[in-house]
Amino acid sequence: MKKILLVGKTFLAAGLIMLSLNSCKNETKQEDPKEVAEDANEEKFDTINNKEDDSEFLVDQAEINLAEIEIGKLAQTKSTNPEVKKFGKMLVDEHTKSASEVSALAKAKNFTLPTSITEDGKEEYNKLNEKSGLDFDKKFADMMIDGHEKAIDKLKKASEKATDQDVKLWASNNIAGLTAHLEHAKMLKQELDKK
Repeated sequence: MKKILLVGKTFLAAGLIMLSLNSCKNETKQEDPKEVAEDANEEKFDTINNKEDDSEFLVDQAEINLAEIEIGKLAQTKSTNPEVKKFGKMLVDEHTKSASEVSALAKAKNFTLPTSITEDGKEEYNKLNEKSGLDFDKKFADMMIDGHEKAIDKLKKASEKATDQDVKLWASNNIAGLTAHLEHAKMLKQELDKK
């Protein structure tokens, strides 16, 4: 009887140890969607560097679209300024369309894209969400100027250096639209700075 109890206790202890080790293993931090996509593309195109560069460009575009959509939604709900709300709606509409195009292009090229907002995108969103009133509107305009300037630079580089002709054409076709967004954001900032 004592032997059965001892064996039972040993199995119970071993089971508890295994359970606690397993639970530790399951508590790993969720990877950033952008890093997951980049890693997948790197594995696929490890021997073809030019494809990896083109895939990185589309991953960046997907990241930008996801962030702009969420920030646009935030502007529509949190701002009291009708022009900021209108700009937010335009961002959601335009970047949803762009996200669909980037997704189709990536699928055709067998590239993996992030499917949810990245850590950087969340950080920007949270910084903006902390603001309210005129401070929110001004921070929003500043973010739109900065973000669109960076996005235009990436489009220009891809329109010149992408090796895939479809990627190059898509980048070149989207410069004008983002430039219009940038000009709109600059005008919005000028109006907000007067207040």
